[in-house]
Amino acid sequence: MLIVTNTITINANAESVWQILTLPEHTAKYMFGCRTVSDWKVGSLLDWKMMHEGNEIVPVTGMIKVIEPFTLLQYTVIDPFASYPIIPENHLNVTYRLEEKSGITTLTVTQDGFETVAEGEKRYEDVNNNGDGWNPILVQIKAIAEQL
Repeated sequence: MLIVTNTITINANAESVWQILTLPEHTAKYMFGCRTVSDWKVGSLLDWKMMHEGNEIVPVTGMIKVIEPFTLLQYTVIDPFASYPIIPENHLNVTYRLEEKSGITTLTVTQDGFETVAEGEKRYEDVNNNGDGWNPILVQIKAIAEQL
């Protein structure tokens, strides 16, 4: 199975970590300048917007699949500029799981669905990032959360 999973322990409560995962002013700090745009309801669109060469673009889009505040967030992602069809069958899944104990949150990110999407092997290699996966992003999320 082609799955990318990474976990990090953050010295902050789950509510603070959740804000960093969902509020655009925070997502722009760790997601390559992309700000989340969504009403955060199941079935709703989730766009990742950024400025590129003076224009606002959406390099990643998707849909909210599961939302349990401070505990679980799952959404789909796809590159709207990809050469393959922009259809639900080509979306990947991203899942954030938050577990808080005594004010310390364990954040696990899983990305899956590579086996059934167009260019799945290439997309897996890109996300897997030579084995680092989501770790570079998680390190930034941790730093932001622990500074709040």
